[in-house]
Amino acid sequence: MCNRAERGDTHKVLNLFKARIGARFNEGPLQVHPKQPGSVIRLEDGQMVLEQMTWGFPVTLRGKSGQPLKPKPVNNARFDKLGTFWKRWAVQPEHRCLIPTARYAEAVGEKGRMTETWLSVKDQPIFAWAGLWDDSAEWGTVYTGVMTDNAPELAHIHDRSPVILDPADWAHWLHAPIDELYRYDRPYPADRMIIDATDAPWFRKAGASPEPDRLI
Repeated sequence: MCNRAERGDTHKVLNLFKARIGARFNEGPLQVHPKQPGSVIRLEDGQMVLEQMTWGFPVTLRGKSGQPLKPKPVNNARFDKLGTFWKRWAVQPEHRCLIPTARYAEAVGEKGRMTETWLSVKDQPIFAWAGLWDDSAEWGTVYTGVMTDNAPELAHIHDRSPVILDPADWAHWLHAPIDELYRYDRPYPADRMIIDATDAPWFRKAGASPEPDRLI
């Protein structure tokens, strides 16, 4: 499941989405991992605003003795749970967002020998990944990316993929009633994707590896 992505260049994102920089924005690294800052486009007073938020909704699990554990970032939201676990956010258009993304990575290969495979969209150097956002007590403003089934041709990479929205659908995702969003719960065409299978190891030395991804 996607837990490594590259955000789009700030100036290109602002031009593409016709957005302004919001009060909560600082330049961060291009490559984003869960519990790290990433770029999000949301609506504020009817205008597209670019803000920086933490990738992953904090979810607190409990240990064997019932004690609360350190929150973990849930960075991916299953589309089929938008009407259950994620409903409190998904039903409110003001809590939906677009995640400007240049490309995202999946771990491919045998356990212990996984490598990075990067995916991007042929005709969109920066594309919009459907997302949800919220204000949290633990990490401030946070976001999560919505996931759907992958195209059958790409199932060897992963069985799920981000919900990629074409420009004509951006406003609809941000405004429509939840019942109208299910049209986007479908695989994005494989022939519109660029696949870059690399030899770079997925797991890196201490200090460079992201936390394991979580999907709800």
